Formats: sequence, structure tokens, C-alpha cells
Amino acid sequence: MADNESISSTVKNLKLSNPISDYPFYVLVETHGSDEVHDSEKLSRFLSEGMDSGLILDGTVTSEPAKMKNIWNIRESIAGAGLLEGYTFKYDVSIPLRNYYELVELLRKRLRDHTAKVYGYGHVGDGNIHINVIVPEYTKQLYSILEPYIFEEVAKFRGSISAEHGVGFRKPQFIHYSKDESALQLMRDMKKSMDPNGILNPYKVLPDVPN
Repeated sequence: MADNESISSTVKNLKLSNPISDYPFYVLVETHGSDEVHDSEKLSRFLSEGMDSGLILDGTVTSEPAKMKNIWNIRESIAGAGLLEGYTFKYDVSIPLRNYYELVELLRKRLRDHTAKVYGYGHVGDGNIHINVIVPEYTKQLYSILEPYIFEEVAKFRGSISAEHGVGFRKPQFIHYSKDESALQLMRDMKKSMDPNGILNPYKVLPDVPN
């Protein structure tokens, strides 16, 4: 899934050819099967039924490698395209599908008095959404507007502060928005049993225990 802002900005910034018409949202579906004719018929029928019901406004089906590569290139270029406009705050969260896009809309309202652009794109099947906030330059003020606000909202949706790309060394201090203390203690106990000297992937995932 990708919203219009992410697609249109990527095409413009990178000067890419765009075979896609202008719509609020896009879903890219790639299928693999053992019978190409049968699979193509099923996908075409799915598209036709979706358009008849009004769920899908437009769509295209292709098996041509060049066209497939072109479409995938646009989607895979979104993450880096915003860097051509300034600094990018990047977030990788998981949110229930019923609330999937709400955080993007909340951020746009929160940043309406600032020069900022908010993208939403990701993997709608598992609720993983990447949110990019593009601003002219990094400032501590903008950082404080975004964090921990984003993680607080994710917690309200009962989502996860980290999805595809993990917690790493930057998010341990926010993990309590997704995991309660009992879960964190269990994680610490498991970590200690397997890595008593703390030499495997240190300083990541788990927050420091207060003295």
C-alpha cells in the first residue's frame, strides 16, 4: 500500500515515468502460481469484481517484466525519495487494519503549522505501515513534536512501535508502549539465560533497568 503523497512525490523527485493514474491510495499485488493463464484469469476477475463493487476505482494487470519493474521501482524508491526534499523522520510501526491510516492523518493535523510532508506506505496485509515525515531540516522542536507522540498514539491503537525493521538501539526506551513490564522481564530472563555475559547484540531491544 502507498498513499498518493508518497507516490506523487517519489515520481516528481526522482523524475520517474509513472504508469499509474492519480488516486488517493494504491495497492500493489504480485502473485505467483503454477498456471499463468489460470492465475491471470483469477486476478482479472478479482479486479473486475472490485471495480464493480466500487471498492477499487481503477487498476491494471500486467505480466510484462518491464512494466512490473517500473511499478516496483516507484514503490521501492519511496523511502529514499524524500531525502531530496530535506530531512526525513522515519517510523516503522504496526497498527490494526481498522486504524491503519489514522496515524498519518493525525500527524498531518499535528504538523499543519510546520513545513512538513507526511507519507504513509507499507504492507497492509500485516498492518505494517512506514511513516515518513519530510521537513526542510532536523530540529529538536520537530523531534519533540513527533516523539513520543507517535508511540503514544500507536499504544492507543494497541499496535507495535516497531514492525518490519525491529527495535534496534534507538527504540528500547519506547518499547514499554508496546510491551508491559511483565513481558519485558520475561524477555530479560530469556536473554540472560541464553546470553549471560551480554555479548550478543548488546545495547539493543531491551531498555536499561533503572538502578
